[in-house]
Amino acid sequence: MNTKNIFVLGLTDVQRRELETVRNAEDLAFHGVLDYETLVNTTDLDFDQLLHDARAELDAFDGSIDAIIAHWDFPVSVLATVLAAENGLPAPSLESLLKSEHKYWSRLEQQRCIPECVPGVAAFDPFDDDALATIGLDFPFWVKPVKAHSSALGFKVEDEAQFAAALEEIREHIGEIGDAFNQVLRRVALPAELEGADGNSCLAEQFVEGTQVAPEGTMFRGEYHVHGVFDMHKDEAGTSFSRLDYPASSVPEPVQQRMIDLTERYLRQVGYDDGCFNSEFMWDREQDQLWLIEVNTRISQSHSDLFAKVDGSSNHEVAIDIALGEKPRMPHREGEFATAAQCMLFHDEDAVVTRVPSAEDKAELARRWPGTLLTLQVAEGDWLSELPGQDSYRFILGKLYIGADSTEQLVERYREIAAEIPFEFAPAPADG
Repeated sequence: MNTKNIFVLGLTDVQRRELETVRNAEDLAFHGVLDYETLVNTTDLDFDQLLHDARAELDAFDGSIDAIIAHWDFPVSVLATVLAAENGLPAPSLESLLKSEHKYWSRLEQQRCIPECVPGVAAFDPFDDDALATIGLDFPFWVKPVKAHSSALGFKVEDEAQFAAALEEIREHIGEIGDAFNQVLRRVALPAELEGADGNSCLAEQFVEGTQVAPEGTMFRGEYHVHGVFDMHKDEAGTSFSRLDYPASSVPEPVQQRMIDLTERYLRQVGYDDGCFNSEFMWDREQDQLWLIEVNTRISQSHSDLFAKVDGSSNHEVAIDIALGEKPRMPHREGEFATAAQCMLFHDEDAVVTRVPSAEDKAELARRWPGTLLTLQVAEGDWLSELPGQDSYRFILGKLYIGADSTEQLVERYREIAAEIPFEFAPAPADG
């Protein structure tokens, strides 16, 4: 068999190890395109320049370009689709992708096909001093840009003062992604209803509560399939995700199936095909009400190690299959653990990082708890509030990937390990 060349945007060492778990990995050669620092860990995005640079790397490659895959949010998700199309490789259409990438456009499409699970929503201009008067939702509600990373620049607002404070923060930083997103929006014909809702606009959304669950799957040549469902646990304050568990056990299987069916109706509405996805739902148990939070147009890199621990292969398995034009296949429950979790490591106050776990600390962690992996999002000398892509409420130091025999064992291991990881901090510098 000839070796297939698989190109991965923003490839990290951790993801390279995950890629080695896929079927026939020995017949695949994995190549990074641009790096994590350029694509993800930055507040300086120029989509057109990134596309130019990625094209140059691919053009310089002396061999066949057999597949291009992505597992990061914008700009990576869109870059992969554009580059795949230019190289004649399977990928969703850019318009179908953007109908989900643009949060307000996505809500409009959801209202057409699955209105029963769409929260109240309104688009607004964050630079409009009278924006609050245009929203028409009761407090509390969420405000967020139409395009952002994770929870960055997302705020729960309970009164006018909190709304004003959120706008101040959003105005300062929204262009870091919004300007680059506008470069992409210019590549498609936008519907008239999006007039005024460009990459630097926001939406307000009805505040909903419940148990959060995330199906992940594929759409390949019109065939829809879900290969895993995840529990998404929030912290005690209910504002930040603390743990992601696989497989999901917090909601009954019939409720999970409703989430799966709703996601399919939406994806067919927007014409999404030849790609991976993960969707996020909130289930209000008392009312038996499902709310769709969002649909992401890629495999989730947060899920990759968990699939490997439980099913025996990373979800890169299906991403590679589709990118090669092959029917996606995932193993099922062939891994070492019955359950697995990605666990967040937080720091609640702004500070300067003075110590992070060493390679020896990580090795000892893996020795004491086999299968445990620690990834860091900070380095010594980092000022937490200056880091890109941070949560609006707490600062993320890193992530733990843990396998266990049960959910109870997962929770206990998370507590024990998090308590002993050697981070140290100094007070943040005074303003100015």
